[in-house]
Amino acid sequence: MEKIILFYKFTPLTDPKAICLWQKSLASQYSLKGRVIVATQGINGTLAGDIEDLKKYIKDTKSYPQFKRISFKWSEGTKNDFPSLSVKVRSEIVTFGVADKIQVSNRGIEGGGKHISPKDLDKLVKSRGDDIIFFDGRNDFESSIGKFKNAVTPEVKHTRDFPKELKSKKYDAIKDKPVVTYCTGGVRCEVLTKLMKDEGFKEVYQIDGGIVKYGETFKDKGLWEGKLFVFDGRLATGFSNEAKDIGSCDICQGKTSNYVNCADKSCNRLVLICKDCYKTTTVHCPDCTAMLANKV
Repeated sequence: MEKIILFYKFTPLTDPKAICLWQKSLASQYSLKGRVIVATQGINGTLAGDIEDLKKYIKDTKSYPQFKRISFKWSEGTKNDFPSLSVKVRSEIVTFGVADKIQVSNRGIEGGGKHISPKDLDKLVKSRGDDIIFFDGRNDFESSIGKFKNAVTPEVKHTRDFPKELKSKKYDAIKDKPVVTYCTGGVRCEVLTKLMKDEGFKEVYQIDGGIVKYGETFKDKGLWEGKLFVFDGRLATGFSNEAKDIGSCDICQGKTSNYVNCADKSCNRLVLICKDCYKTTTVHCPDCTAMLANKV
């Protein structure tokens, strides 16, 4: 039986190239597929494979002192959801473009938000009610198919857009409120909460383990609604059979969570389209559709 694991750890690494070679050898040894990014600030990865092989990989990875306390999150999926194994060295383990602003110690990122477990989050919401602001730390196409109820969903196309977005005046009204950030597995929120505090947000939390851990805890009975976008062959996954479609088909506006790539191979942008429309339509993104219309 196969599964997918998600993991990250912000910790100082003096020789990321050596760690990269070791991780590539280790993942190859256990026939895993997926992506691992290594930097001086730590490690971030998503891998798929046989459950027993993943357990062996986890045990071997945790044998390295800096990675001893990595939290591995399990998700449904198989190796077929990834084209290959990619292990690379980058300047950041999640690309905000602010490597120079992030200080990492053995405790993680210095000056970030407070971690809060899914169960403690539930208690916080019950005690402080409408004062709580949920803030989506992902790209807008991700929040289109799933988000926390009444969340603020910034109109960003790439993670690297967040620093500029936070410097705008859009969020001044919520800077004095308790803000709970969230992202897929938690890694983006580690950096995001630090940037938010630097921009004047007073009380900032991040969900420990991200949406994945919240979904494991509450399935579709809590404050989450819709499907979770994932950057692999699945594109979207639900936490139970009760997961709803909250996205709107670009063609008929019906509810869907089905993303496909633009038919123009040079573009390849994601398009949200229901399965019925997909059967009868050659799918192009809005920009390519406009270009084609102008050529007629």
